[in-house]
Amino acid sequence: MAGVMDSVDQRTQLVGQNRMELLLFRLGGRQLYGINVFKVKEVLQCPPLNAIPGRSSVVRGVAHIRGGTLPIMDMNQAIGRNPLAEIDKCFVIITEYNRSAQGFLVRAVERIVNMNWGDIHPPPTGAGKEHYLTAVTEVDGQLVEIIDVEKILAEVSPARESISEGIVGQGIADRVIEKYVLIVDDSSIARKQIQRVVEAMGIRTVLKKDGAEALEYLQGLLSAGKHPHDDLILIICDIEMPEMDGYTFTAEVRNNSALKDLHIILHTSLSGVFNEAMVKKVGANDFLAKFHPDELASRVSEHILAAGDSHLLK
Repeated sequence: MAGVMDSVDQRTQLVGQNRMELLLFRLGGRQLYGINVFKVKEVLQCPPLNAIPGRSSVVRGVAHIRGGTLPIMDMNQAIGRNPLAEIDKCFVIITEYNRSAQGFLVRAVERIVNMNWGDIHPPPTGAGKEHYLTAVTEVDGQLVEIIDVEKILAEVSPARESISEGIVGQGIADRVIEKYVLIVDDSSIARKQIQRVVEAMGIRTVLKKDGAEALEYLQGLLSAGKHPHDDLILIICDIEMPEMDGYTFTAEVRNNSALKDLHIILHTSLSGVFNEAMVKKVGANDFLAKFHPDELASRVSEHILAAGDSHLLK
């Protein structure tokens, strides 16, 4: 399995080309699942697990790995199915999401495939609201389901979503009356987390589920004779999304003379392997690792205050 992960650190050249790589794995049956390689730190045979009191049932235990202690979550159980049996024969995918490392127990790990984000699509509309999918794709004629890991983590260990006192300056909301923030993220959980923070600041929001949908929205405003600068304060955009990733979305915005000056914050759970050079290359204004409500609110406040009497506040 080490061979599968040997070249993970060399894959940053895919960034900015609307491409990504999926690590394919299986849970309790024949269905294939995928996870972005950029979020994977290591794959290993499941080590001995130690039970911890008061744990969520999804957490099968903790493991001592590379000098640290990591919670190991049963991916099959996390999406509402039976716990995986014979865990000593299972594998653990160690990931880094939202500034912390965690392990996900899976039945088997298959291989890495190179994909274009354009070939990765949002879940079917008939999937309902309670599904755990963030996207789907097809590999060698077989459906691959990409699980919304942020949804799992939010259920197992909910993040604080309230803003600490004193973070938001006085009168911030008064400066942006009738204006809004555009939130772009494929995870419904992540969209809601960001939305709650921004709206707690007294600012309206518009939500889009991927870069393609957000770009179409902005182009639609232009076609209707409206300039996004008139009402749009800034854009908070995830990086990895189906159809069009955040890098490509940012580059498309910068290449449009009518949109190029929009303020874009790339807000992503790819904190451990993020390529800061790509942020500069595509022209994003800022980068923020998910998810910390105080830092998010602070960055939004800073931009509003820095705008002063510019077009944002007229």
